[in-house]
Amino acid sequence: MPKDFVVDASIVMSWCFKDEENRYTDAILDILTEATAYVPSVWPLEIGNVILVAERRKRLNKADSTRFLGLLAELPIVITPEPPGRMMNEILVLAREQKLSTYDALYLDLAMRMRLPLATLDRELLAAARRTHTPTVGV
Repeated sequence: MPKDFVVDASIVMSWCFKDEENRYTDAILDILTEATAYVPSVWPLEIGNVILVAERRKRLNKADSTRFLGLLAELPIVITPEPPGRMMNEILVLAREQKLSTYDALYLDLAMRMRLPLATLDRELLAAARRTHTPTVGV
């Protein structure tokens, strides 16, 4: 098991919705008892947006959202800052090269720069990780 890793919003939000849980995402959560997960600076906005959409679709209520955000705050997840100029340049280039969204390219770039494995459910991001020889978290 990895000591530290990069985790994307697809994994984290699966912990919020019972119908999205699976063995892999549960195992990633278990790893966090001994490891630290790193996320790019856009992560809180991604999490917040998914929660807002889920509330609007009546998939979550405000109490559920508050409870989930409280649980997330207790996890060893470190938000890493990213200079805006770098996001507008290097991340955009990586997104183009790998045919990813700029959000997903941020996760890939973070894993590559920190030399950490990446945990994601996103198929395009997994494929880009393979193409760039970026390890992924296998459990």
